[in-house]
Amino acid sequence: MVAARITVNGKETPISPAAPHTTVLDFLRERGLTGTKEGCAEGECGACSVLVARPGVHRPTDWVAVNACLVPVAALDGQEVVTSEGLATADASGTPAVLHPVQEEMAVRGGSQCGYCTPGFICSMASEYYRPDRCAHAGPADGSGDSDGSDGSDGSEHGPNGFDLHALSGNLCRCTGYRPIRDAAFAVGMPAEDDPLARRREQSAPPPVATRYTQDDSAFLRPGSLADAVRLLRERPEAVVVAGSTDWGVEVNIRSRRAGCVVAVDRLPELRTLHTGSDHIEIGAAQTLTEIERRLDGAVPLLAELFPQFASRLIRNSATLGGNLGTGSPIGDSPPVLLALEATLVLADADGEREVPLSDYFTGYRQSVRRPGELIRAVRVPLPLSPVTAFHKIAKRRFDDISSVAVAFALDIEDGTVRKARIGLGGVAATPVRALATEAALEGRPWTAQTAEAAARVLRTEGTPMDDHRASAGYRSAMLGQSLLKLYARTTEAVSS
Repeated sequence: MVAARITVNGKETPISPAAPHTTVLDFLRERGLTGTKEGCAEGECGACSVLVARPGVHRPTDWVAVNACLVPVAALDGQEVVTSEGLATADASGTPAVLHPVQEEMAVRGGSQCGYCTPGFICSMASEYYRPDRCAHAGPADGSGDSDGSDGSDGSEHGPNGFDLHALSGNLCRCTGYRPIRDAAFAVGMPAEDDPLARRREQSAPPPVATRYTQDDSAFLRPGSLADAVRLLRERPEAVVVAGSTDWGVEVNIRSRRAGCVVAVDRLPELRTLHTGSDHIEIGAAQTLTEIERRLDGAVPLLAELFPQFASRLIRNSATLGGNLGTGSPIGDSPPVLLALEATLVLADADGEREVPLSDYFTGYRQSVRRPGELIRAVRVPLPLSPVTAFHKIAKRRFDDISSVAVAFALDIEDGTVRKARIGLGGVAATPVRALATEAALEGRPWTAQTAEAAARVLRTEGTPMDDHRASAGYRSAMLGQSLLKLYARTTEAVSS
């Protein structure tokens, strides 16, 4: 097997002798690329962001920003990475001579003070700069305003150049304030025709390679197929399975956890499908949330409402549905939505596959029916979809935060009567749960203020909420009831308008 290697700023370098748990962040800094900073080591500040060439949604390659503090460098075997140092155009001697357009705008518009967060902002901004469909949302070529006349001064999250500020939702700055950074983002134009990173998008991204990287007594393994993966997991049931590593990376950094064997499934082709059939939509468990969002393009409105509230764009560029469900966390954002959608999971092991309703999947705190050696291959969402849906996430920050309470609704309302109700809850029990009593209180009843108020009283009693540093049990219960009243108010406003 070929020795593990990674291409950084156009130069290929061996990963050895880095330990299998070494992050991309530490690997880069040990080689003098100190623009990549460690701020939080949890994927919350974005100071470590770098660009990775990934298979594109609309073109052969997308430049995707990821948290270098979370990703094991072995996971990028055979891949291409660009850091903030690699964005500028170099002269004949290799010295950066001409600033990249996003670097230039950050400088001239005062987007940097202490500079610690700046390289991370620039890499996230560059990812959005190179987003292939950004031009479709841009305003006049002179940057004088977008299609509705807004220049972003009204707090709009999209600039006249099509720049989506959600691209920066995972980057934090403690001293500049965000207006000059936003101004820089809204000022960048479109990539020039001779821009090497723009041209790189027209060529295929590096294909995933089977990896067997070992140092001392630990190993990082990437099987080449699902069959290889489940066979390996049968042989090594103690192995830690990772996809985007957005959860395991935190364990490695903050809790100093180490694994004798890590098995990566993020690039398995059998886990990266998206198929719409006559009676369901099947979503591969290893697709990133960003890929799902862009490929579905609003086809599942409840998921479309979830995605902007799920952590940050940096996290969504790596995180997967399979990983979010596999951890079994009671405060994961996707389980309430998938419970409301009545999703099922396709579980695979060396003996074959089985399908399990998500409502039967969780058995206890971070426990599930998934057997040792079994993988989540796909998530299936049944069709047709309920027409009335909503996802309410109650958290201390608007974006990039963990839920205190999460509530997802999916209702069928015909002729003013609730024919079917499905409600998923997160943060109010040891597992994500369905609000079965509230569903029963709604079904067969008229969709009126009286019904909503009565059902809201029932919803406040669902689950077993607890007091912790995010919220009190009483607050969580109150927010459950308010969520249903909010949904009712929204649906009646839509009808009256």
